[in-house]
Amino acid sequence: MHLFKHIKILSLEQATVLPYLTYRLAMDGCRVIRLEHPVFGDPNRMVGESFLEGEERMNSYFMAINAGKEALTLNLADPRGQEILGRLIRELDIDIFATNQLPKNYPKLGIDYQTMKGYKKDIIWLGITGFGPDSNEAAYDPILQARGGLMELTGEPDGFPEVVGIPLPDMGTSEHSYGLLMKALFTRAMTGEGSRLDVSMFESTTSWLTVPITMTSTFGKKIRRRGNTHEFFAPVSVYPTSDGFVYIAMGNDKQFQAFASLPAFAALAKEEYKKNAGRIRDVKNLNKAISDATGTMTTETLLGLMNQIQVPASKINTIQEVAQDSRVASRLLKTTDERTGFEVTLAPPPVYTTFLAETGGRLSFPPRFGEHNAAILGGSLGFSDDDLAKLKADGII
Repeated sequence: MHLFKHIKILSLEQATVLPYLTYRLAMDGCRVIRLEHPVFGDPNRMVGESFLEGEERMNSYFMAINAGKEALTLNLADPRGQEILGRLIRELDIDIFATNQLPKNYPKLGIDYQTMKGYKKDIIWLGITGFGPDSNEAAYDPILQARGGLMELTGEPDGFPEVVGIPLPDMGTSEHSYGLLMKALFTRAMTGEGSRLDVSMFESTTSWLTVPITMTSTFGKKIRRRGNTHEFFAPVSVYPTSDGFVYIAMGNDKQFQAFASLPAFAALAKEEYKKNAGRIRDVKNLNKAISDATGTMTTETLLGLMNQIQVPASKINTIQEVAQDSRVASRLLKTTDERTGFEVTLAPPPVYTTFLAETGGRLSFPPRFGEHNAAILGGSLGFSDDDLAKLKADGII
């Protein structure tokens, strides 16, 4: 029996940062209900291609992190919408309310912590913002990467700063928020008290700058992007082979001694290369010499040599190759549309939860826009078909 089957989340969510968090909670077996505006909805529903014929707002990009959820539409700018929200909190016994709206919209939409606490005393309230609850500055992931220093550390030394290949500010903030929610649930279990949690994407992003900020602020060392090499260890880089590329990472002098003892790299057995500091000083020439040697061998040969001396190395895998890796393939999640039979493959979870083990790695299909309006508002809150029709005609749902 999974631990989270009774935990219910109501989430006014859009884009990536909050939907990924609630997706993580859905993988724990929590009941997740996503709230969207009845006209605008989540813009990410329209991103990517549509594979469900004749349907809008169910595009490929949206499907990646929204399986395992239910979906409601509700106009919270209208007092009737706010009244329904209060009923949802109370009558569904919601444990967590979450939003990534701008703080200025909290009171306007009736989603501020005090209002939520009035509905349910022990509710856990989470607000994710770009720059904290005192700022209404909008923020997208690449803006956080630029302002938060990640782009300064990504790319070639003489090239343009570049974004990281995944939206780390989005997903990193989700993970930090996940940890805070676990702490809040524990606090509530021990004390009976709810919590207000404010999480800043900017603070989350800059928290990853552990070595760069310490080295810069305390030791006066300028840390900048170095392409595929490492600021403090050598050799660490991508090296060409006759049929591809391999990344090699050496973390100590003993590993390099074993590396230089191989016949193919015997020319590197120099006195000045015995210590890491010497290799760092001459890293360009060192990497060129290694590249000249690796370029004559196949990827398989080079990986075999590195494995022989226990030096970490890997070919540069495509995403397709990653998904086919035996350690990944067995953990890929699946979701199937009951209406059409269309199946979507999802990334593996960070941890294979008890709930996922119980479901065989399957989650319910990402919800269509307002798909659960009738089931929840009608079935749980008791609205009649006529009530629902009027709410829809009035733009409330």
